[in-house]
Amino acid sequence: MVKIRFSIFYEHQLPRPWSDRAEERLYRDALEQVEIADRVGFDHVWAVEHHFLEEYSHSSAPEVFLAAASQRTRRIRLGHGIVQLPPPVNHPARVAERVAALDLVSGGRVDFGTGEASSMAELGGFGVPREEKRAMWQDAMDAITRMFVEEPFAGWDSPYLRMPPRNVVPKPVQKPHPPLWVACSRRETIHFAARNGIGALSFSFAEPEDAGVWVDEYYRLLNSEECVPVGFAVNPGVAVVLPMMCHEDEATAIERGIDGAHFFGFALAHYYGTSPHEPGRTSIWDDFVRHREERGYSRGIVGAVDAPLSVRITEGGVGSLRGAVGTPAQVAELVRRYEAVGVDQVIFVLQAGPNRHDHVCESLELVGEQVIPRFAEGREERERARAERLAPAVEAALARREPPRERAAPYRIDETAELARARRRRAPARDLRAAARTAVRARGRHALARLVAGRSDDRLERGFGPAAQRVFFAGMVRAFDPGMAMGFEGELEFRLRRGEEETPWTIEIRDGRAHVRPERARRPVVGIRIGAADFLRLLAGERQAPALALDGRLEIDGDVAFAPRIGEMFGGVSPY
Repeated sequence: MVKIRFSIFYEHQLPRPWSDRAEERLYRDALEQVEIADRVGFDHVWAVEHHFLEEYSHSSAPEVFLAAASQRTRRIRLGHGIVQLPPPVNHPARVAERVAALDLVSGGRVDFGTGEASSMAELGGFGVPREEKRAMWQDAMDAITRMFVEEPFAGWDSPYLRMPPRNVVPKPVQKPHPPLWVACSRRETIHFAARNGIGALSFSFAEPEDAGVWVDEYYRLLNSEECVPVGFAVNPGVAVVLPMMCHEDEATAIERGIDGAHFFGFALAHYYGTSPHEPGRTSIWDDFVRHREERGYSRGIVGAVDAPLSVRITEGGVGSLRGAVGTPAQVAELVRRYEAVGVDQVIFVLQAGPNRHDHVCESLELVGEQVIPRFAEGREERERARAERLAPAVEAALARREPPRERAAPYRIDETAELARARRRRAPARDLRAAARTAVRARGRHALARLVAGRSDDRLERGFGPAAQRVFFAGMVRAFDPGMAMGFEGELEFRLRRGEEETPWTIEIRDGRAHVRPERARRPVVGIRIGAADFLRLLAGERQAPALALDGRLEIDGDVAFAPRIGEMFGGVSPY
């Protein structure tokens, strides 16, 4: 077992209402917090890249923030958590240049976390087709890692990037490049990280026992022939993200930190679901205050109980988020459970919602004094032993990766010829029908959100009887995307309640096609039992599945880990 490492994470959250120069204070406070984290023994600071997600994340240029942090610190590592890689957001050459420059000014302290982007605000804002973002990530990662090591970079010609040979400079301090990570939100993306030989940054608020299953599967795949590194070095590691606030008195920790933790989760669901948003007008904070209880962020059931912490809690059918909000002993016990199942790094979110700067600073000092030292002894020795244990698998994996290229003939820059080739470039080959289907689905979700808003459960149930359900499930079948099924075949059972009445529906997937029938499944892979009104609210983004499950309003039987994939198989928004 490897000793766990400690990190902090920044979205740069700023709930409304905004005062004068609030963003300036937000950044200044965050830099002071990073200085403390460096001094008291935290290992990483991670900063996200997001665009247009007002209130939830004002962190659109993390390379600037991390560069400033590099000049105020001496040992803490600086993590991009993450850089959005689709070329319409960031040209791959600019990413390679910025990461290398940050590695230079920090003395080789950069970790390079990556992602695809997933929110509608960002994908729509930059014109990234949702069905192409995974391919864009894979293509950009291959190009960027080659830019780090090839002299010169031998050029690129793909549906997403056309670039002539250039020597991309500067080169990073760390060779062959900084450690690579990818953002993960569920089990399948943990597998994706392992198959690509990179670290997994899990943003799913997983309980230690669930994280342990992911860790086992991650390292099994990393040690298998399925691992083909996307870079020129393998970076094994699984990190989990948790809200945190620490104080000697549990009730004080809750008072200081639970609203921030809850706002973090609520705002995340706002942007990554289908909640309506009007730029510059919608107040997520006001929505949070009005709807937190019904969305699974109950304040009332989070109390000082002097007991081990759980990431999520439930009481009397009401659910809520807790995380690492508690005393030093409680936080240490929770971290110990993550360490016991093999998690390599725990990443704390303190700057969230309305959390105060002085409370964040006190919490960092307390964790540095009373929590981190409990996990420090023998850490380097255990990490060296793990590296030696993984060395044969890493060597075999790197042998499967295509090596850096060398140009067979000299290349001279020719502006006229290169511009002519660029003008002849065709747009990425897309299935126009797929793009049209995506647009229709998005309009359908927004229409459903308008239909559901403000209506009582009773009114929704009256209008969503068996006949309307038949139309709906027929539409689901038509929207089925075999590519998102990833080879899945079997039965999915839905049982919709309306008062005392329950109507069963089975969707069967065979040979790349979906069929629906109004009856119980014979051998369901997943069974979902939910009220008709809650089902509509879930589809409209007004309710979230974890909150419904915690409240006892959603029951899932069978392969629970597979259940989150169902939505995107039928045209829903992917949580990637």
